[in-house]
Order: sequence, then C-alpha cells, then structure tokens
Amino acid sequence: MFLRRVRATFPSSIRCFSSNGGHDLTAAIAEPSKEMESVFGQTPPIDLSGSVNNLSAAPEPQLASTGTEENEQRLTHISRTGEAQMVDVSSKGISKRVAIAGCKVLLVSKKVFDLVSENQVAKGDVLSVAKIAGISGAKQTSNLIPLCHNISLTHVRVDLTLNEKDFSVEIEGEAASTGKTGVETEALTAVTIAGLTLYDMCKAASKDIEITDVRLLHKSGSWSRKQ
Repeated sequence: MFLRRVRATFPSSIRCFSSNGGHDLTAAIAEPSKEMESVFGQTPPIDLSGSVNNLSAAPEPQLASTGTEENEQRLTHISRTGEAQMVDVSSKGISKRVAIAGCKVLLVSKKVFDLVSENQVAKGDVLSVAKIAGISGAKQTSNLIPLCHNISLTHVRVDLTLNEKDFSVEIEGEAASTGKTGVETEALTAVTIAGLTLYDMCKAASKDIEITDVRLLHKSGSWSRKQ
C-alpha cells in the first residue's frame, strides 16, 4: 500500500488577520476551509463564539449607594469611578450645624508644665496664643483640607485646660454654622492647630511633647461619642 503525501497550501489570509480595519473574520476563514474540505473530506467547524464577541471589557464595578444622608456608609468624597470629588450639597436643606472636637497635649515633665501654668515660657502666653491659633485655624479649614467646603462659620470656641495629674493640656474646640454641610472638620482643625501651636511655643523647653487623642466628640443631630 502506498501512502500519498498531500500538501495543502493555504492563502495568506489565514496566516494573519486583524479585527481592526473592517475585515470580515468569517470570510477570511471560509476560503481556506474549502481547500481543507477538498483534502480531508470535511469542513472543520468554524466557531467564533468566545473570540471576537467576548473581547468586550467587563463592566466597571459600581459602589453601592446607601442613601443621601451625611452618615451614609460609602465614601462620599470618592466618585463612582474612583476619583476624588467635592460633595455636592446643593439639594440639602439649611440648618444649624454644630460640632465639638478634642485633643490632649502631653507636656511630659513637671518643669514644662510649670512654665506654661506660670506663664514663664520665653515666647509668651502659651495658652492665649494657642487659643487664637485654634480659632484662626478653624476659619482656614477649607484652605488646608482640599475637598472641604468653604463655609461661613457663625461661632468658634477653643478652650485649653491644664491637667496637673498627667502634666497635660486638654483642648476642646467647637465650631458652628448655619448652612448645608457639617462643621466637624472645622472643629477638628481648631484643636489640632491649637495643639501644634502649643508645641511650637514650648519646643525650646522640651522635644518630648506629644499631641494625642485628636477626635470628634459630638456632631449635632446625628452623633455623639458619649453614646
């Protein structure tokens, strides 16, 4: 028995094809398929499913919305495409907004504590300067925090209390406004700037000073740490 070698020649269209430029993929395969049928006696199956039709990109994941309240769980400063955004508060109602924040400055040593309490720090009245700095800081919040709204504050309070038990200064700040967005960032900025100012006033006496426990204490109408 003699086996006859058969050499099939395929056109260049089967060697290279592209889905771009308007080429018909089915037509490109049809011609070599006819030659294969004449050689092998049957037409190989042509199934384009899973190739061109499945090249479309998977849909982008969407962040679930849990409502329009200010305390909703999703990050409101992140858009549904993952980009940073300023929250649109146009549709919110105007109401009185109040927030209280706090922090603690550990002076660590009795020496530094006594210098502050007796107003003997070389730079001047530490508590008074820190108080003014905290109030000023609250009013500059939108310049410091990129996506924070530029709001009109109706009241800012900063209180500093000496605590001899642990040689610390406890700072409490309150911010208030009548508008469409909350003022917790302003209250937090007030106590943080007051704490940083206190450090700056006392750093010549000690580098061990610590600013700790910066936290929100209360937000009117929706949240309180005591609860």
